[in-house]
Amino acid sequence: MKQHPDLLDVRRLRLLHELSLRGTLAGVAEALHQSPSSVSQALTQLEREVGVPLLEKVGRRVRLTPAAEVLVEHTAVILQRLESAASDVAAQGDQASGTVRLAVFQSAASAFMPQMLTELAARHPRLRVTMSQREPEQALYETWMREFDLVIAEEYPGHTARAYPNLHRQPLTTDLLRLAVPPSGDPWDAITSIAAAAGAPWTMEPTGTASRRWAEQLCREAGFEPDVRFETDDLEAQIALIESGNAVAILPDLMRVRRKPQARMIDVDPRRRSVFTATRTAISTTPAIRACRKALASVVPRQILVP
Repeated sequence: MKQHPDLLDVRRLRLLHELSLRGTLAGVAEALHQSPSSVSQALTQLEREVGVPLLEKVGRRVRLTPAAEVLVEHTAVILQRLESAASDVAAQGDQASGTVRLAVFQSAASAFMPQMLTELAARHPRLRVTMSQREPEQALYETWMREFDLVIAEEYPGHTARAYPNLHRQPLTTDLLRLAVPPSGDPWDAITSIAAAAGAPWTMEPTGTASRRWAEQLCREAGFEPDVRFETDDLEAQIALIESGNAVAILPDLMRVRRKPQARMIDVDPRRRSVFTATRTAISTTPAIRACRKALASVVPRQILVP
């Protein structure tokens, strides 16, 4: 006999919701730190509760039935309301506490995260912040998926970051992206523009990243395909390649905030990259999120200006 709908277990409903997003039982298990067998057993129990099939096998995978899709739609509303309820309760207090899971891209992490964390430790000793480096596109998705609470992300000129429902964005700062070349000597002295770097060896971030797409587009607009010999997402490694006379690269001014590389910087585009924070709307007013955003605003200028 199926149970009355008001007895459905929210934890099992969340598993079904996660399955609709991640596609596989293994993906759900990994994300929620459970075993695939326990996830499968919980979903089987949920089927018994609702009294109708929720999953059907398609080869070695499973697919949600139409009934499951209806249940997932309602579950999304339930989860958002539960998070909003917790947020409203937390907002009743004045002290920021608990844990904020923060995702940040590399140049932002090195430019201002140390100061931001120091500011938070002094003003909000009960607040625990964890930080993970992520590509902004991945971090935005994972914040929407509730794996992070706050993300510092970037948006390149002419390229809009993907918008996710119920994510609250707030501008943080802007910076320029410039062509960085070894400081002197042949053939570097002759490079004064993107077009002049057509024959140079390049270092770029991995294929598919927003920075790589933007840098390649600059080169193509200048009439050439860059000779990318060194591929790394470590911008400090890119700087080392430039300083040692092995490559050129597009570097954001954020990488020059704490230490100016021994490189000649060439302006290539007057448009500025946007840096912003994003969090789920349901938790955007909690003292913890507000404290993090306020600390960032206190240590990050509205516009990065590095001569």
